[in-house]
Amino acid sequence: MLGPVILAASRSDKMRRFISAAPGTKQVVDRFIAGETVDQVVPIVEDAADKGLEVTLDVVGEDITTPAQAEAARDAYLELIERLKALDLGPRAEMSVKLSMFGQALENGHELALANVRPVVEAAAAIGTTVTLDAEDHTTLDSMFAIHEELRKDFPQTGCVIQSYLFRTEDDARRLAEAGSRVRIVKGAYKEPASVVYQDKAEIDKAYVRITRILMEGEGYPMIGSHDPRLIAIAQELGRQAGRKLDEYEFQMLYGIRSDEHVRLAAEGHRMRVYTAYGTDWYGYFMRRLAEKPANLLFFGRSILTKG
Repeated sequence: MLGPVILAASRSDKMRRFISAAPGTKQVVDRFIAGETVDQVVPIVEDAADKGLEVTLDVVGEDITTPAQAEAARDAYLELIERLKALDLGPRAEMSVKLSMFGQALENGHELALANVRPVVEAAAAIGTTVTLDAEDHTTLDSMFAIHEELRKDFPQTGCVIQSYLFRTEDDARRLAEAGSRVRIVKGAYKEPASVVYQDKAEIDKAYVRITRILMEGEGYPMIGSHDPRLIAIAQELGRQAGRKLDEYEFQMLYGIRSDEHVRLAAEGHRMRVYTAYGTDWYGYFMRRLAEKPANLLFFGRSILTKG
């Protein structure tokens, strides 16, 4: 059960300093983080487009403590959108945002996050793309869903994320699976109490399948966030059973993980979107990627040992 330990470490300043200073860290971080600047990430978007892939871009950073930092996060996304516009890459790239970056945890955080994210959603719509609101820990979800609902009044293409490890998610999926909605289903990667989440991997997977069925049979647009070959195959079958064409849902996978599978699914005619994170504040994102899959942690450990 290393996952909970790693997730706890993701909030530790001491571990942040240790991991950042480890000799092998950069090698592993570069596997999951596309770069630190817009200039570094744009060629990756162009390369993905050349391969028939789409992307969703995440400017990493969640530990916002002041309104000024939240405004800086907003401005980082607006800068990204301007670059995508100049290169006519809007139709190939959407944005994923965490409302914690926009000030959700600060005083009057709900209103602050909505005020900061709205211009990003508006700018994205102006270049022919959209924004998906990432799910964070369970205490933030009611606020996230309320902001999602508010944004969809003017920008109905705005997406959101649901997590199969939460008990509440099947009900959320039924509510969200309406015409015009865009919903990404993932397993979940935050440290949560047993009172709100399934603890057993098999139960999380079963819930994932049930939720995927709800989304496929609904009227919205499902986005299947998984690297698990079995869950991908099940999603394909559920899509067939629901009578969906291949362009009526999509798969999403992380940058740096199963890249050959990205290309294979696109070659089969599926819409395949690569979740591509960039920025300097990579630590929290990186630690959750380690927690999600033991193989990632082993890879990191080997890198430290060989570089030390």
